[in-house]
Amino acid sequence: QVQLVESGGGLVQAGGSLRLSCAASGRTFSNHGMGWFRQAPGKEREFVAAISWSGGRTSYADSVKSRFTISRDNAKNTVSLQMNSLKPEDTAVYYCAAGYSYYDDISSKYDYWGQGTQVTVSS
Repeated sequence: QVQLVESGGGLVQAGGSLRLSCAASGRTFSNHGMGWFRQAPGKEREFVAAISWSGGRTSYADSVKSRFTISRDNAKNTVSLQMNSLKPEDTAVYYCAAGYSYYDDISSKYDYWGQGTQVTVSS
């Protein structure tokens, strides 16, 4: 089992920045691929970013590419999402997910999910 707890969400003005963190506990964190997903009200959950166990491979949704950066610190069992140049359309609940491999944007493949953290971007 892997437990995931997200933090760092909040209210920010358009153009601002936030840094989300996901703290993992339980099974060996460093063996897992990690991802960030988000879900806005009335919309389906969508992929944001993913990172391999080593950090050497990353991927991003086109909508966040060049604005968001995913990173991980296996020594601290954390994965982060640095979000810059935020837009109102980035408003959503952001979820951290862990999987036994690098699952990229395939949400159904991820094995563990956090409870989510709310990000609200005002215009």
